Amino acid sequence: MRSYPRINIHLDTITENTRQMVTACAAHGVTPAGVTKLACALPEVGNAILAGGITLLADSRLSNLEKLQPLRAQTLLLRLPALSEVEEVVQFADISLNSERVTLQALSEAALALGKRHQVIVMHDLGDLREGGFYEEETLSLCREATRLPGIELVGLGTNLACYGGVEPTTANQNQLLALARQVEKENGLHLSYISGASSAGLGLMMRHELPAGINQLRLGASLLMGIGLNDDPVPHTRQDTFQLEAEIIEIKVKPSVPVNSTALDAFGNKPEFVDRGLRRRALCAIGKQDVDIHELMPVDNQIIIVGGSSDHLILDIDDCEQHYEIGSTVKFNLSYGAVLQCMTSEYVYKHMI
Repeated sequence: MRSYPRINIHLDTITENTRQMVTACAAHGVTPAGVTKLACALPEVGNAILAGGITLLADSRLSNLEKLQPLRAQTLLLRLPALSEVEEVVQFADISLNSERVTLQALSEAALALGKRHQVIVMHDLGDLREGGFYEEETLSLCREATRLPGIELVGLGTNLACYGGVEPTTANQNQLLALARQVEKENGLHLSYISGASSAGLGLMMRHELPAGINQLRLGASLLMGIGLNDDPVPHTRQDTFQLEAEIIEIKVKPSVPVNSTALDAFGNKPEFVDRGLRRRALCAIGKQDVDIHELMPVDNQIIIVGGSSDHLILDIDDCEQHYEIGSTVKFNLSYGAVLQCMTSEYVYKHMI
């Protein structure tokens, strides 16, 4: 029996995108981490990434890293550990990103209690204003602390860009990270395995041969799973058709375009506005705003107009469509990054592997 609404996931495309990225990165001395968070760390997706040649899987949620344990891949926690979860961090993540002294100390205690050695990458903020020390001495001091703590191994220095503040990875800020990493190595008499410069947003810089030699890790998620990088631009030699939403039509009626005597707010507290197109053939689909931002959906049939929706329903204008739709027909939609994330997170959207 078919289950709708469903998001169709093309695993072979993920594997091929991963192969392309692994090859491209290798030519620039970069070993990528494969970020699974867009797909909520479905093991099938993790396997597809591993099949493409990546060996380190990364995610921002511990529950997702726990899902990946049977794959026996090395794992990286992307979100800074919470103090309340340090034991689980040591248990499910081989490496974690860190920016707080008290958290490193708690990780040290948890690692000793569990008889494990936990690796850490210290994060430095290069202006995007998310995680990491903003001042170099702050980051250097944290790195010194990491080298002193038992059960902890300082293995890298990283930064986040183009996520919160929209700061683009550049040769200048990557050189800044690299110089700080060399200072960490010199001060502490060690070699950092990872100098982690950016996410998929750094691919353009790399492909233009402007990524400084020595930046040896990019954390790739969107490029593997959707073939997109900075500003959602397509990444060369990748495909963007990995995910597609499919929803079932549950009603088709001819109705006016404008509600009768509309005076109240909608279910989300907004005052709705309507375009009067006269009487139109409209279809209701069994998906709604609880599952996905309907403004981030793009009908594959470009003659369909998305009229609006509520928490449980999507309303479509199909009056101009040449394709015949009836009750039980399905409508397919291409998705933005945000829409994929929402559909994958919704328990009401069936995940269909292809």
